[in-house]
Amino acid sequence: MAPDRKNRPPLTAQRRPARQKATPPRRKAAAGSGKRGQRRGGPVRRALGGLLRLVTRLVWGLTWRVGAGVAVLLGAATFYFYSTLPPMSELLDGRARGSVTMLDHEGRVYAWRGETFGGQITAENISPHLRNAIIATEDRRFYQHFGISPRGIASAVRINLSQGRGPFSGHGGSTITQQVAKLLCLGVPFDPSQWESEAAYERECRRSTVWRKIQEVPFALAMEIKYPKDDILSIYLNRAYLGAGARGFEAAAQRYFGKSANQVDPAEAAMLAGLLVAPSYFAPTRNLSRAQDRANVILGLMADQGQLSGTELAVARASPARLSAAAEARAGGYFADWVMETGPSFLTRQTTEDVIIRTTYDQRIQSAAEEALAHVFETRVREGSEAQAAIVVMSADGAVRAMVGGRNTQVSGAFNRATQALRQTGSAFKPFVYAVAMDMGYEPTDIVEDAPLTLDIPGSGPWSPRNYTGEFQGMVTLTEAFAQSLNIPAVRISEALGRDNVRTVANLFGVRSSLADGPALALGASESTLLEMTAAYAGILNGGSSVSPYGLEELTLAGDGEPLMGKGGGIGKRVIRQEAARKLTWMMHEVVESGTGRRARIEGRELAGKTGTTQAARDAWFIGFSADYVAGVWMGYDDNTPLTGVTGSSLPAEIWRETMKRAHEGLPASPLPMDPPHTPPAEYEPYQPPGSWTAQPPEAEESLGERILRDVLGGLLR
Repeated sequence: MAPDRKNRPPLTAQRRPARQKATPPRRKAAAGSGKRGQRRGGPVRRALGGLLRLVTRLVWGLTWRVGAGVAVLLGAATFYFYSTLPPMSELLDGRARGSVTMLDHEGRVYAWRGETFGGQITAENISPHLRNAIIATEDRRFYQHFGISPRGIASAVRINLSQGRGPFSGHGGSTITQQVAKLLCLGVPFDPSQWESEAAYERECRRSTVWRKIQEVPFALAMEIKYPKDDILSIYLNRAYLGAGARGFEAAAQRYFGKSANQVDPAEAAMLAGLLVAPSYFAPTRNLSRAQDRANVILGLMADQGQLSGTELAVARASPARLSAAAEARAGGYFADWVMETGPSFLTRQTTEDVIIRTTYDQRIQSAAEEALAHVFETRVREGSEAQAAIVVMSADGAVRAMVGGRNTQVSGAFNRATQALRQTGSAFKPFVYAVAMDMGYEPTDIVEDAPLTLDIPGSGPWSPRNYTGEFQGMVTLTEAFAQSLNIPAVRISEALGRDNVRTVANLFGVRSSLADGPALALGASESTLLEMTAAYAGILNGGSSVSPYGLEELTLAGDGEPLMGKGGGIGKRVIRQEAARKLTWMMHEVVESGTGRRARIEGRELAGKTGTTQAARDAWFIGFSADYVAGVWMGYDDNTPLTGVTGSSLPAEIWRETMKRAHEGLPASPLPMDPPHTPPAEYEPYQPPGSWTAQPPEAEESLGERILRDVLGGLLR
């Protein structure tokens, strides 16, 4: 029978007694413990603990107080620097000196002097490749940090110490903001009265010491508060020095690549960014391959930071950056230096403005002269020779088209043998002797005697000139004597017509150096520069008028439309009659056709010139002209060592021919302005002194030399 569930009481859970937590049995006190042990251990612990707590409180108190003091000082310094910072636009061009940009005769830039500032650029308008290259190289966390990078500084200190340097010598760990602080010299402007030079000022600004590093911190923080990141980067882009006189990335891009900083490709951007660490050392104008190697490292950094794809990296490395044509040739080194020297110093060497000078420079003719010089020295001069040479090419009005001041053509600020070297001229001086004769009415076919001659020189005794060959030709025409560069006829003519007259005509043609007083004047015993002599020959080509050589066509301040000054030279006053100049030109033409200058001949062109070799062959010259250009060549040693087997009729004539041949490529052949003699002389008669002839009537425009000579001659005839 089933149990009766209805009358059964409900089920309820029984309460269990609460479980008591078991307590571990107490250990029995060790033998010897008790009050005596407590007296030995407890107080010591308490004392040490108290001392530790005291030291902790003292350190903490000192730390927060020092930290608070540093924070107050840092805040005050930051506020001070913040209050002194000007608007960003005023910080973009911080140069104390201006720049000179030179244009050739076609208006193309070919040279720079001073510190060039290419114009203001910003972080927004430069090439993104350039911005990325700079950040990858100098400060990859630029847009994340607050102006300083403690991690970067600590890393730099560790590297410097590990390499045996001072903590702040070498790697600086500076952010771009800190580098801008250096460029701004912590807000201290350049003061010429306080600093020996701008270079000394910049050296002090770049000096890395603990104190300067401390000063950089509040200045960098102030800039971060004052300017947006892109403004700080813009200051950096405009003020960084990048070698070769380029201040800022726009100037550097123009200087090295002939383009704006907003047009550079990754390879060019990497080369520019690579200059920041050592501008002079990595300048591509100094060592292109070294600059390309540095750029290759920068390209790798850009790729690692995701700024270049693999394809872009491969293309950039396969096509490394190369210099523009002007930068590669360092065009116009000697010429540009000469223009800077001849221009007004306050607008050239010491300018505080940006100046643009349009010049007479012709890059094609400059290349012709440089190639000609290199060709002759490579093929005709023994290896290891230290002989030097110089070349000047100009137009008949004195406009200098090319200038080579030495064998090393890629220079700036070097000794210019074309303008600075005073050398004896030798027989290259003889055209001035014959110019006097032609202006006084003599004919190229007149006769002079080439025979032994002895003159008594007061204070020196007898002097007997000799010909280069040591032989005598007897009776010869003036043209034959000139073409064969006979010395004795030249002395006879000079003595007969008057040394003072010869000296005067040479001076009027532009040979301004001190000329010899004795009879050796006729043989080129005096010194002159190649530029002076070439300009004097230009006076013969242009019909007998003096010439002032010039390279400056027009000088303008950047941004101004009106030039401040025009050309500084050109054709001056007449020296000899045009008829005399044309006769002399024909005589000089005979030098090239059948005389000592035969090696200068160029088939199909009429040329005129004169050789010159000084005593012991210390100097060798060839100067001459076509209808288009006048060119002069000098060759010798800087220390006056005699040349071996070289005269004006050999290597200088060959250099001259190679120069003129290249310079005339593409130009039609033009006849020389010369008058050959119409009839040969009836008979050979001895040379007569000036009192035995009557000068031809002067032209309507009487030359200065003619007036002087007429007055002297009139005194002799009275």
